[in-house]
Amino acid sequence: SANVSFSLYPGLTRGAINAISSHADDELKARYLPKMIEGIWSGTMCLTEAQAGTDLGLVRTKAEPRGDGSYSITGTKIFITGGEQNLTENIIHLVLARLPDAPPGVKGISLFLVPKRRLNENDEPAEPNGVSCGSIEHKMGIRGSSTCVMNFDQAQGFLVGPENRGLACMFTMMNAERLAIGIQGLGLGEVAYQNAAAYARERLQGRAATGIAAPDQNADPLLVHPDIRRMLLTTRSYNEGARALAVWTAINIDLSHRHPDSAKRAEAEDLVALVTPVIKAFFSDYGYETTTLCQQVLGGHGYIQEWGMEQFVRDARIAQIYEGANGIQALDLVRRKLFMHGGRLPARLFQLIADYLEQQQENSNLQPYLQQLGAALNLLQKLTGWLIAEGGSNPDQLGAAATDYLRLFALVTIAWMWVQMIALAQRRQGGDEADFYHSKLQVGRFFMGRLLPQIHSLEMAIRSGSDLMMDMHEADF
Repeated sequence: SANVSFSLYPGLTRGAINAISSHADDELKARYLPKMIEGIWSGTMCLTEAQAGTDLGLVRTKAEPRGDGSYSITGTKIFITGGEQNLTENIIHLVLARLPDAPPGVKGISLFLVPKRRLNENDEPAEPNGVSCGSIEHKMGIRGSSTCVMNFDQAQGFLVGPENRGLACMFTMMNAERLAIGIQGLGLGEVAYQNAAAYARERLQGRAATGIAAPDQNADPLLVHPDIRRMLLTTRSYNEGARALAVWTAINIDLSHRHPDSAKRAEAEDLVALVTPVIKAFFSDYGYETTTLCQQVLGGHGYIQEWGMEQFVRDARIAQIYEGANGIQALDLVRRKLFMHGGRLPARLFQLIADYLEQQQENSNLQPYLQQLGAALNLLQKLTGWLIAEGGSNPDQLGAAATDYLRLFALVTIAWMWVQMIALAQRRQGGDEADFYHSKLQVGRFFMGRLLPQIHSLEMAIRSGSDLMMDMHEADF
């Protein structure tokens, strides 16, 4: 919420640290990790090239053995966040490149650590390493973050992980970044809500449809108007539900690493893998949607730079594009995650929700929400089975359904979060924080009654099939 642009510098450094600590040899770890962890050096990931965006199998950057265990890296990367800046003493680039005689496609990509400046015998930055910034992009948003064209001219690099397994190594970083990008959407939705809600409380415009609300004023606050509340409650209910899902995911990340039971670690790892594309895509989609809604609350002032709302909108847009465009995240969900291990990943999540419904069946106060969640889960399970069956014979069905399915999946999962929060709020609403829990109940009620029902139109769109898209001739576009 505070500063998306600046957060990208330490965020990508953290991701590079994870990749190096997971896959590099001990010497590279000893030489590079301490200064990166301290924040003295930063990190980047260099994947994209002019001809290789989503399809990284088209990467052309070359890695030639030098004969001393290192490699000469030659090529140009684009859209590199933090590729050049003066915040840190050194920049450690993780670069995808091809070794001589590497297999074609993604199976021939290796990962290399390439410092901006080579290290001397004391492991301090010394001479330049043939890494230069060709240009800095002029962007719609996140303008406080340098997005660079990076040239590697026989730069010295060091292999990270096995040869031709670079993409698998890089995904240690990529998966963490995808979760972080989802949180960017959440953060921007939150700061946009805070600004819009404050404005709606203070701005006087028109009178309430049911009668004058502020007789001592010439007009009533914007908050008296239902459509203003629709926009604010949509934003807040997404924000709070998504935040709960983010915390649940973080807990499962910890469990996947630290739980003493290997079976529990595997279960948590499955759950994190399943929801990673959902968090990246849905959180960033709704982040853009809700910043736009909050801008709308401010009317003409929302369009003026001095108010800051238009920056939230501009900054939110990129999250739908980078670190794997949201359409690719949806394909990852329907083509990979649904089918992995015989459908084990979604089955685990569905069972958790079903178990919760079973545990709460005697809770009379929660019954309306349990019924809504149970019906939504049933719809999602049946639709998932249909999609798996249809996709097995017609891959285009998966592609056509992917984006809508991911959104439906997210709505049901967040509804589960909301029902748990509602249950807790019901138990605590008579305590010292009664106002807080009362508002939580109201926001949850809005989500369950107003936003969760979107699953029905999404189901209809998904079941309409791929022919509506694929029957059209290319020349007709």
